[in-house]
Amino acid sequence: MASVEIQNVEKHYGGFHALKDISLTIDEGEFIVMVGPSGCGKSTLLKTIAGLETVTSGRLRIKERDVTHLEPGDRGIAMVFQSYALYPHMTVEENMGFGLRMAKRPKAEIDAAVSRAAQILRLEEQLQKFPKQLSGGQRQRVAIGRAITRSPDVFLFDEPLSNLDAALRTQMRVELSTLHGRLGSTMIYVTHDQVEAMTMASRIVVLNGGRIEQVGAPLELYTNPVNLFVAGFLGAPRMNFVTGKVTSANGRSASVTCGDGLTIDFHNLIETPAAGATVTVGIRPEKLHVGDRVATTSFPARVRLTEYLGRETIVYADAAPLVTSGSDSGTGVFTVQIGDIQPFMPDAPVTIGFDSDAAYLFASDGKTLSAAKPVTKI
Repeated sequence: MASVEIQNVEKHYGGFHALKDISLTIDEGEFIVMVGPSGCGKSTLLKTIAGLETVTSGRLRIKERDVTHLEPGDRGIAMVFQSYALYPHMTVEENMGFGLRMAKRPKAEIDAAVSRAAQILRLEEQLQKFPKQLSGGQRQRVAIGRAITRSPDVFLFDEPLSNLDAALRTQMRVELSTLHGRLGSTMIYVTHDQVEAMTMASRIVVLNGGRIEQVGAPLELYTNPVNLFVAGFLGAPRMNFVTGKVTSANGRSASVTCGDGLTIDFHNLIETPAAGATVTVGIRPEKLHVGDRVATTSFPARVRLTEYLGRETIVYADAAPLVTSGSDSGTGVFTVQIGDIQPFMPDAPVTIGFDSDAAYLFASDGKTLSAAKPVTKI
């Protein structure tokens, strides 16, 4: 049974078209994460589900009930915002039980709900404290606890971790994932942080310009993006892109030349571009390597900068004959991600290699042309 159904939703703000024919079915118990760049419509979509924004057209259903025109309090949802939105003059216990008190629920029911939420979130020792006495992570847990006490059909999260430092964000990602496992509730989560999306989601919804670009499991989207936008948005460091031209095409195979002499052969294409067409080649940083390792494709480069991150090394290298996407200078700057510590001197000449079957091919309109790659099973 679907927990949330979004049917052909449109949203206009005057002349601005914020949501464009959005349709999405979310099953009960899923953890959906909506990602995309600023202004893509992810928060607007979340607010339409919550009832904080009215839709221009389309329908919204929660647990098979049409909620398109219902008030937020009648939709069976609870929302956690980016700001903690706690009442400073109330204790943790009072903040968490506030919604139930406003609904005039019996005191015994409120106490039981607060106690259960506090136990789940490990806040039992903080119940008599005020928000100013808590850390940022504890305050966010209180905000989540206030949502839990209402026992909603759907939890909505609007960038709830963006105000926390890196260590707390990591901790809260674990806690939210654990919470989802314990409650088994439907959760819809908005973030601009792709790490949160990749590590927490049952499925990711990638939005761009008010439209859904792709929906799927995290590793599926990472491994098989449907277009250049999704390929570039998911992944840190970002996928390398280089402009090329199709030099020959036959059946489902094509040869693409990038810059001065770098030729990549593609096979089993979904769609074959015409000879002479301008295309984009993509390769993930972790699929590149530096040195003498045997590879089907390689090119010379020169080290610009090296970052040593302890568990890995990130090398930024110039490959002058190649023009990478977005390069203002016309010099191809490639990012190479190495899974251990390797020293590289600035300006040192290197050879960068990769296996051609790890590369992606994109048409001039951004559509993925290369065949689907196998997804790692978990």
